[in-house]
Amino acid sequence: MMRQYELVERVRRYNPNTDEALLDRAYVYAMRAHGTQLRASGDPYFSHPLEVAAILTDLKLDDATIIAALLHDTIEDTGATKAEIERLFGTQIATLVEGLTKIKKLDLVSKQAKQAENLRKLLLAIADDVRVLLVKLADRLHNMRTLKWVPQEKRDRVAQETLDIYAPLAARMGMQDMREELEDLSFRQLSPEAYASIAARVSELRERNGLLVEEIERELQAELARREIKADVKGREKRPYSIWGKMERKAIG
Repeated sequence: MMRQYELVERVRRYNPNTDEALLDRAYVYAMRAHGTQLRASGDPYFSHPLEVAAILTDLKLDDATIIAALLHDTIEDTGATKAEIERLFGTQIATLVEGLTKIKKLDLVSKQAKQAENLRKLLLAIADDVRVLLVKLADRLHNMRTLKWVPQEKRDRVAQETLDIYAPLAARMGMQDMREELEDLSFRQLSPEAYASIAARVSELRERNGLLVEEIERELQAELARREIKADVKGREKRPYSIWGKMERKAIG
């Protein structure tokens, strides 16, 4: 589990002016609030908000968002109150945590006919501050990464909900990498054989064509430089869920 100083250091890499004392206080507060609570995996529950915060440091988000991630389950799952969080961390952070608590209470039943309604519910819930949605997406991403520990009867529902609601929201937010990971994790749960088959084929093609792609990248980069055009050239590998979707649309078995 990430230590206190490690989280602060992750934030300092992109924000040298971070409020280290406030981050430290939030870390300790959340750890104590969750106390002996455990995840389904048997890990300390605090490991979850900590991983959510780590995901958000990769997105280089501000102190308030990182702290809200650390505290995002405290009102719902511990004895913490909005008033106490506001007193210790300020109105902005307390409002973010309250917004996350509201989203958690929404009825997000994943039925295709209700997808648009669910999206509207989420968007309305976070309309005051988009950072609430960013924390919620990171929360869902970590939950999907650890889905194997969830009881079997719940996994498919969570995966379908992720595919119907959270992956499209990530796309709307312009978070393509997160969208693709959410889609692939959901696909792996809902269609494990199809996922394994496509992933194996992608790996095979990567080994076979990887050097060729790198060579093409270098040649294009050199040609652009010769023409005094500043640009980055990167090959992009299609993900299993994206490939499967294209196969479905073209009715390829």
